[in-house]
Amino acid sequence: MDAIRDCEPALVRRMYETMLRIRLFEETQSTVFRAGEQEGFTHLYLGEEAIAAGACLNLNRDDYITSTHRGHGHMVAKGGDLKKMMAELYGRSTGYCLGRSGSLHIADFSIGVLGANGIVGDGNPIAIGAGYSIMLRGTSQVVVSFFGDGAANQGTFHESVNMAAAFDLPVIFVIEANTLACGVDMRDVSRNSRSYGDRAYGYGIPGANIDGNDVVEVYGAVRKAVQWARSGQGPSLVNCRTYRQHPHWEGDLDVRDKAVVAAWLKLDPIANFERRMREAGLITDEEIARTRAGTQRQIDEAVEFARSSPPPRPEDALAHVYAE
Repeated sequence: MDAIRDCEPALVRRMYETMLRIRLFEETQSTVFRAGEQEGFTHLYLGEEAIAAGACLNLNRDDYITSTHRGHGHMVAKGGDLKKMMAELYGRSTGYCLGRSGSLHIADFSIGVLGANGIVGDGNPIAIGAGYSIMLRGTSQVVVSFFGDGAANQGTFHESVNMAAAFDLPVIFVIEANTLACGVDMRDVSRNSRSYGDRAYGYGIPGANIDGNDVVEVYGAVRKAVQWARSGQGPSLVNCRTYRQHPHWEGDLDVRDKAVVAAWLKLDPIANFERRMREAGLITDEEIARTRAGTQRQIDEAVEFARSSPPPRPEDALAHVYAE
């Protein structure tokens, strides 16, 4: 029996709506970026929506997450304001970081988003700092650190997991194993590229290897890890197998094998979840169409908000740089 039938219908709907909000935000972001409306770079989360949605639905508002250069999905899943997000991507003064961070460093401390990060693997040490602060303050918060399989081969990964284990810090390490580090096939540089969760046992903590395209499975695995952390038992490592549907950054040369891309597209997390919801009698085609249309309207409003917002003023360049 499909595990979706064991979930509360309201939770299933939240899973779907969260994934869909990420998907349509990123598809719209792809369109406006390719049209030349934004500067810099943008790394899209298309295809990986089930991980952010499944993980963040276990979190409270004051729980923390650390993100990556592919961080829009994490911000949306944690409850980020779509208008402020889009304005930041447009480099406008109404954005989350006043138009200064763009895509790679967007943050919102009020909902526990400690920032996207343009440096591969650097979210993990930040998560350790947040976890250590939780231990010192004696709260029941947790931290989820999202990072890719490329970052799992960085020294910061091993140092961070080791410290979290040594101090029983409430950190859940979530690997978004999309099989690629830029254009490098992880099988060429790592012998256990599909089972990074097994590395947990070298540090004496729980580990799991799961289907990162199944939001129900992600939710269940991260829920177990969150409960473990909140009870004072320490960190866990959850390796989520997935695939990014676009090249490394929007506009990048696509070096991926076309047959591999086609095979993964058949495992699309949202299309398959819609099918499972229909089969379980939890949604109709009409409801899907209404939900998609309503979500797209919200995102279109965010784009118009960003387009009509003013750019940062040159005279404010040093504001928030130095302590007053």
